[in-house]
Amino acid sequence: MATMGYPARRSRQAVRLTRRGRLVVLILLFLLVGGGAVLAASAGDAASPPRPAPSVVVRPGDTLWSIAARYDPGPDPFRVIEEIRRLNRLPGYTIEVGQLLTLPRHR
Repeated sequence: MATMGYPARRSRQAVRLTRRGRLVVLILLFLLVGGGAVLAASAGDAASPPRPAPSVVVRPGDTLWSIAARYDPGPDPFRVIEEIRRLNRLPGYTIEVGQLLTLPRHR
């Protein structure tokens, strides 16, 4: 019963998915659920909180060299000494007994 150039109405039929269509719908559903899980994860689940920087209290007889050698034994104590000086804003190489020194993190 077509009138004025319009096609006749068809009765509604249920949508039928092929095997490939069902697979696509299933994959999209998994992606949606996975994306929601990622967005809902708290920041605490993503990374552990940063640890405080290591430090040492200067004892009698300690030098920057002995502290560097004890903390990071290796072939280049000069690198560790310079890093300790930079971290603690030391103008020279003199340290005092009882002084708290921040040490570099191991790489």
